[in-house]
Amino acid sequence: MEIILAKHSGFCFGVKEAINRTYEVIEQYKGTNKKIYTYGPLIHNKQVTDGLEKMGVYSTESLDNIEEGSIVIIRSHGVPKAFYDEANEKGIEVIDATCKFVRKVQETAKNSHEKGSKVVIVGDKNHPEVIGINGWCDNDAIIIESIEDAERINLDNICIVAQTTITNEMWEKIIEVFDRKQINSEKNNTICSATEARQLSCEQTAKEADAMLIIGGKHSSNTQKLYMISKKYCENTYFIETKSDLPLNDLKKYNKIGIAAGASTPEWIIKEVITVMSELSFHGETDNTKENTSENQMYDLMEEIEKSLIIPGKGEIVKGTVIQVRDNEIVVNLGIKKDGIIPKDEISSNLTLPLTNMFSVGEEIEAEVLKTDDGEGNLLLSRKKLNANEDWNDISESFKNKSVIEVKVKNKVKGGVVAAYKDITGFIPVSQLADKYVENIDEYVGRVLPVKITQLDKKKNKVIFSHRVLLEEEKAKNVEKVWNSISEGDIVEGKVMRFTDYGAFIDIGGIDGLLHISEISWGKINHPSDVLKIGQKIKVKILSMDKENEKVSLGLKQTTEEPWKILEQKYKIGDIVEGKVVQIKEYGLFVEIEPGMDGLVHISEIAHKHVTNPANEVKIGEVVKVKILDIDKENKRISLSIKETIEKPSEEPVKPIEPVVEPSEEVKEDIPEEIS
Repeated sequence: MEIILAKHSGFCFGVKEAINRTYEVIEQYKGTNKKIYTYGPLIHNKQVTDGLEKMGVYSTESLDNIEEGSIVIIRSHGVPKAFYDEANEKGIEVIDATCKFVRKVQETAKNSHEKGSKVVIVGDKNHPEVIGINGWCDNDAIIIESIEDAERINLDNICIVAQTTITNEMWEKIIEVFDRKQINSEKNNTICSATEARQLSCEQTAKEADAMLIIGGKHSSNTQKLYMISKKYCENTYFIETKSDLPLNDLKKYNKIGIAAGASTPEWIIKEVITVMSELSFHGETDNTKENTSENQMYDLMEEIEKSLIIPGKGEIVKGTVIQVRDNEIVVNLGIKKDGIIPKDEISSNLTLPLTNMFSVGEEIEAEVLKTDDGEGNLLLSRKKLNANEDWNDISESFKNKSVIEVKVKNKVKGGVVAAYKDITGFIPVSQLADKYVENIDEYVGRVLPVKITQLDKKKNKVIFSHRVLLEEEKAKNVEKVWNSISEGDIVEGKVMRFTDYGAFIDIGGIDGLLHISEISWGKINHPSDVLKIGQKIKVKILSMDKENEKVSLGLKQTTEEPWKILEQKYKIGDIVEGKVVQIKEYGLFVEIEPGMDGLVHISEIAHKHVTNPANEVKIGEVVKVKILDIDKENKRISLSIKETIEKPSEEPVKPIEPVVEPSEEVKEDIPEEIS
């Protein structure tokens, strides 16, 4: 016969805490006249409550007959709010052992009721836990026990909570009703995670076993639910309270027997049942091997129970099975009396997906214990700290191999930014953010950057990342590639980056080449900006290369035909063209008829009049019409004339000078003396 013990069998955390608290109170008031009561049976297990009575602790259902100064212990099920007020009025000391899961349901119901929502409790209306929850919302809650009850509700703005020990199957069916009816509701699945784990392990064990034993008090709600679940998957299911209830004759027929126990079942009762079953498995056998095997199995099961009572300490690595995935946390079954809770912010610092996409029920995971009690009776676990060790390994490997990793910039700090590789944070100095001056660090926040690790000290938890190193390495590779792909005489595309008085610097794929001012145009220019603009893309010719000194000389004018080579195709003697005055000398002026092609207008050809100073006739930059008088292609000279393009002014005839005739003597005598 093989015996299988379902995980999470026996006392849950809430029950165990209530019992421990009661034993502490008994010890504290031992030898005094203080009377100690529990409000209702401490747990639904007669063996335990009978034992408490022998120690002087009695159960009561009312405060009416309890004398002032007595002590009343509130069991894990909790009580209505009015109970505390009544006890205070009567001078009764209250020891509150309400399960922390139940307390959370009470607070949810209270807050929702105060906000004006109608509270709906899914559970048994006669169960003390449900009565207690209802007492925290002025006994105004609607209690539903079935799908039919849910169908009758047609309210909006409701808050739904669950008795912590109902089945998850029941909860889901009732929520389906509200969803189908499109009722506006706040759904709070307050089923205890330990209850879910116990029910799940009972189901799994029942599927494997030929027969099932459900151990617990007859009045225990959660044990009754275990019986219902087991019966669904294993027809041969028996409900027992102690070893005396074992149907030994029936059990002999089965090869594999499963055992599950309710939350109020003490470990010693489970052990007694296992002992009897182990004896039954080799009863009548003479084969020592079979006997030893059965004994070993019993010891293994006993050891499993003992292990379930041991709570791992802070810093220990534990392994468990995911039993619930919520929006802000996951619940892990660790095979002990406490479940593990991993909050969202302890899973990873760089979550990009919902937890429901990252974890699934039944998945096995490891985590590190942060606290042995998170305030609600669970172990607080961290995946982040565990993952950090793996992340450090990745970073150390990257540092050693000088490989590239990606980090996400989290926030700006003095002198740079904080960036994270998974769950490891490091620093990027502002000088290492880019290969140029960074004006606005905020632009980098939230970005994912490829980086290399320049400094690493795990003991000091120090990591320095650099994006600049990577950029410079990539730039160097690109520059080398460009050097290997160009030759003197090549025409390449470049981008105008900056100007100087002597030329412009052009980026030709990572290499800055100099375009001297004399190589920009065939004509004369005063500054590169006369022809070019910053950011402009141009075709340039590589005139010379010096890889050792990383110098490249470029030419722009060489990408166009030299004007003198096409002179005869465009111009001939006698043509009248327009040009721009580019120089003025004492002997004449130079007119550019196109870039790189200047002609001389001799001082005698400026005007039809006599010119003593050409600057008095024209100005630099002035556009004038000129006539081509002569072309000397060999010496690259053109003679021009301005006066030949303008009409010669007309000349007035000169009047002849008449000879002076002396008057005769006779006439002289007639001239008055005043005139003569």
